[in-house]
Amino acid sequence: MRGAAPRTEQKEAGTIVEGEIRARVEQVRARIAEAAQRAGRRPGGVELVAVSKAVSISRIREALDAGVAVLGENRVQEAREKVPVLNSPAVTWHLVGHLQTNKGKLAVELFDLIHSVDSLKLAHVLDRHGANLGKRVRVLIQVELGGETTKSGIREGHVIPLLHACRDLSHLAVEGLMIMPPFREHPEEVRPFFRQLRELRDRANDVCAEHHLVHLSMGMSHDFEVAIEEGATLVRIGTAIFGERPQD
Repeated sequence: MRGAAPRTEQKEAGTIVEGEIRARVEQVRARIAEAAQRAGRRPGGVELVAVSKAVSISRIREALDAGVAVLGENRVQEAREKVPVLNSPAVTWHLVGHLQTNKGKLAVELFDLIHSVDSLKLAHVLDRHGANLGKRVRVLIQVELGGETTKSGIREGHVIPLLHACRDLSHLAVEGLMIMPPFREHPEEVRPFFRQLRELRDRANDVCAEHHLVHLSMGMSHDFEVAIEEGATLVRIGTAIFGERPQD
């Protein structure tokens, strides 16, 4: 029912005391600013995406009250429950998880930016739904650079051909690249993947200038400072803001 509290209220781990989320948001923003300054970048050039998977409405509202403006969801169905409850022109919604083609229409309806396009088939689906809804669908291409068969994303050599194929999709706006690199205990060990994605984005802009790829969605709670030093424009932060949550 529209307006009903989402089921995620019951799933949350409940490890953060009242008022702590504001302090966590402020700490993350300070770390973003410090990392940007180390890299000679403006802190304003890095956007915080607060990943609210399995987080209750009340805690998400705390984050919004603390100045968070972008919420990232992993699942279309969970976002379907949350978006009507938290509906506000001040809130932007990003899909940061894998998207199945059969959820394409709902994703186009709900999200302002989709980070996880990983095939031409999905690009066509989103373009079609964008045309039907009269909406230009903003997306990123998800790239898999770690050789992990369990993760979504296209291989590096397929990125530019996909970008060329997307030129004819009039309701699709490709704005950058996204990566979920292999987990490493030490964030420095992930730096080569972030650097590789930045270099790939720059090469793609040289040969596919019509797309004007601006964004690099890379870096999570464990490694976002290294990602910023390598050029991230969107960092996807969940645990550092909301604490540990149930895993799939």
